Amino acid sequence: MKAFISVDLEGMPYIVIPGHLSLKGSMYKEARKIATRVALIVAEELNSNGFEEILIADSHGPMVNLLVENLPEYVEIIRGYPRPVSMISGVEGCDVALFLGYHAKFGTAKSSFDHTYSGGTINEVNINGEAVSEFLLNTYAAGDLNVPTILVAGDAQLLEDDVKRNTPWVETVALKHSLSRVAARSSSIARIEKALRKTTKRAAANFRSHKIKLLKAKRPVNIRITFLKSHFADVAEFLPSVKRIDGLSVGYTSKNMIEGYKIFELLVFAAHGITSLLETRK
Repeated sequence: MKAFISVDLEGMPYIVIPGHLSLKGSMYKEARKIATRVALIVAEELNSNGFEEILIADSHGPMVNLLVENLPEYVEIIRGYPRPVSMISGVEGCDVALFLGYHAKFGTAKSSFDHTYSGGTINEVNINGEAVSEFLLNTYAAGDLNVPTILVAGDAQLLEDDVKRNTPWVETVALKHSLSRVAARSSSIARIEKALRKTTKRAAANFRSHKIKLLKAKRPVNIRITFLKSHFADVAEFLPSVKRIDGLSVGYTSKNMIEGYKIFELLVFAAHGITSLLETRK
């Protein structure tokens, strides 16, 4: 069996300031060590429970965050960005998906670094009438490829909101309990490791005993993107399949989630592109 693990940073334990999150951040080295340890704990437990292959998708920011010096032989890693279907690149052909270090969507109160995919451009991603987090976006896309999600570990608010409401069969581990956007309470790494091992083992058993369901978005998929600035929507509607809804929002319909995800990625790139262009005109 083969497992896919997508690893983000904002929902990891102890990560609470912007300096944890960027390549030049003052606390980035610490964040890399934390995320790598969490990912390898889960990978090791999966391997001990019948998953011969583990594919890890480094999925935060520039997507070169995890330390690779001591990867076990059974682990492969996907790094770098941009890449097709972004945070779940490589999930096709895997038996299960797991999401580590995930966080709540933009606008969630008292949740570490709340945002949805691109903190500098996106206010909301709405799929078939529901505002989604990165977890739900990626779970829908994985489901499109017949890969079920079996475990999510991250910010407690995400687990209470999107995960338990939409996928109650998925096992969860709260890596942090946020006190504000930039403050959180986390247990010791020893206690977190015990919880991750126990829950990963249970998730693998759930999969083997056919207790896991597959979450798929209803087709065709209706997607609405609300940007943070109107000129992002101005550029987005250049794409013929994208229609302007209001000053900040555009919408489009795709035949499936993978197609919809790729269009979404393109719109985010366009928003970043116009930002860079305007910077040169100052």
